[in-house]
Amino acid sequence: MSVRVRIAPSPTGNLHIGTARTAVFNWLFARHHGGQFILRIEDTDQTRSQPEYTKNILDGLTWLGLNWDQGPIFQSQRLELYRQAIKTLLDQGLAYRCYTTAEELEEMRAAQKARKEAPRYDNRHRHLTPEQRAAFEAEGRKPVIRFLIDDNREIVWQDLVRGKLTWKASDLGGDMVIARASEQDEIGQPLYNLAVVVDDVDMKISHVIRGEDHISNTAKQILLYEAMGANIPEFAHTPLILNMQGQKLSKRDGVTSISEFKEMGFTAEAIANYMSLLGWSPPDSTQEIFSLEQAAKEFSFERVNKAGAKFDWAKLDWINSQYLHQMSASELVDLLIPYWQGAGYKFDQTNARSWLESLAAVIGPSLTRLPEAVEMSRMLFVESIEFTPAAVEQLSKEGATEAVQAILEVLSDYPELSADNASQIVKTVIKEHKLKKGLVMRSLRAALTGDVHGPDLMASWVLLHQQGVDKTRLQQALTL
Repeated sequence: MSVRVRIAPSPTGNLHIGTARTAVFNWLFARHHGGQFILRIEDTDQTRSQPEYTKNILDGLTWLGLNWDQGPIFQSQRLELYRQAIKTLLDQGLAYRCYTTAEELEEMRAAQKARKEAPRYDNRHRHLTPEQRAAFEAEGRKPVIRFLIDDNREIVWQDLVRGKLTWKASDLGGDMVIARASEQDEIGQPLYNLAVVVDDVDMKISHVIRGEDHISNTAKQILLYEAMGANIPEFAHTPLILNMQGQKLSKRDGVTSISEFKEMGFTAEAIANYMSLLGWSPPDSTQEIFSLEQAAKEFSFERVNKAGAKFDWAKLDWINSQYLHQMSASELVDLLIPYWQGAGYKFDQTNARSWLESLAAVIGPSLTRLPEAVEMSRMLFVESIEFTPAAVEQLSKEGATEAVQAILEVLSDYPELSADNASQIVKTVIKEHKLKKGLVMRSLRAALTGDVHGPDLMASWVLLHQQGVDKTRLQQALTL
C-alpha cells in the first residue's frame, strides 16, 4: 500500500509546537516509506480562520524543512464536496435533520445532570414524520444535520502506537452533528468530523497520525468511513507533550508558536531534531543529534511511546547549542546579523564580512541561543565601554595599572596584530615587569572589554585592534 499522510492545521492561530511535532512525525513516516506528505488547511471555521495564521503555518513548516508533496489544500474551497456527502447520507437514511433548539438542548442537559448522567443528545428527532418536520420549519426552526450512531455498536481499531483500542458507541454522546444550521443552505455548514473523513477518503489517506486527544474523534470518524463505504485508514495516536510536572503543556509553561521559537534564537534544525525526540527514540539511544533525513531512515511507530513526552527547555537549549557550535562562521554570521542589527550595532555587511565571520568564530563556541551574541559581542561594536564593578576592582589591584601601561607601550611596536603577536606581548610584559600571568591576563580583559568574563581574550583583542579601538580602551582603563 502506498503511504499517504497529511498534516491538517486550522488557521485559527499560529503554528504551535504540538501541531508541528505532529507534522514532524507525519513527515518522517512518509519519507521512511517513500510516501506522500500532504498539507491540508482546515479553514471551514471562517469566523476564526485568518490569512495571517495560514501564512504563519506555511512559513513555519517551510522553516522547519517539512516540505510537502501536495497542497496546501483548503477546506473552504471544498464545501460542495462535503455537502454532497451529507446529501448522500441523508438520502440513505444515515443522517437526518434535527430541529431541537438551544433552549431544549439546555433543558435536556440540565435534566441529565440532575440525574447524574453524562450529557448526551437523546436522539429525539431521529424519526420525525414529514408532518412534524413541516411544523418545525413553519416555526422558523433551522435544522442541524445529525449522523445516526447505533449505541449498541463497539468501535475497535488497531492503533499503531497504542495497540487495540475499543470504544463504545454509547459513549459518543448520541447522534453526531455533522452540519450546523444555515440560513442560506438547507444542508448547512459542514463540521469537522464530516469534512475530515470526506477529505481523507478523497485524498486516499492511508495513515492518520495525530495526537491522542483525537481518539474520541477517531471512533466517530470510523463510523463515517463505514457509512461512506470507504477504506478505513490506519491510525497512530501520538503522546501529548507535557510540562516537567507531567501536565499538558500550555502557554503558562512558556510554550510558544514555532515562529516565536525562531525569534527566541533556536535554529530550525535544532527544533526539528528536538521535536523528533518528543515521544520517539532512535534505535541508538545514545544518538541525540540528527537531521530529519537521518531520523526518517530509522523512524517507526514501534519506538513511539504511549506515555506523554515531557518538554525539557534545558535539553532543547543543549541541542540548539550543538547545532550552533557545529556551524561554519559564514553560516553563523547569516543568522546573527539580524540580532546585531536589532541591537543597533553599526557595520557594513559587505566590507566587514570577514571581520564578522572572525567574530562569529570567537563567540560561536559559547552560544546556546542566537540572541546571546548581542551581549557577548557588545564590547566589539560600541565605541566606549562601561566597566563592571568586577572590572573596576580588577583594575584597582596592585600591579594592574603597571600591566596595562606596559601592554600599551609594547603594543606600539605592532601596527598589525595576530593572536600570536598578542600572546607574545603578554609574555614580554610578564617577563620584563616580573608580573604574574593571571594578573596581566585578567587586567587586560578588564581593560579591553570592561568585564572579567567573556570569549577568547586573544582573539577578541585582535578583533578590537582591527577596529582600531584597543589602544583607546587601554588608555581609558588607565584613567579609572
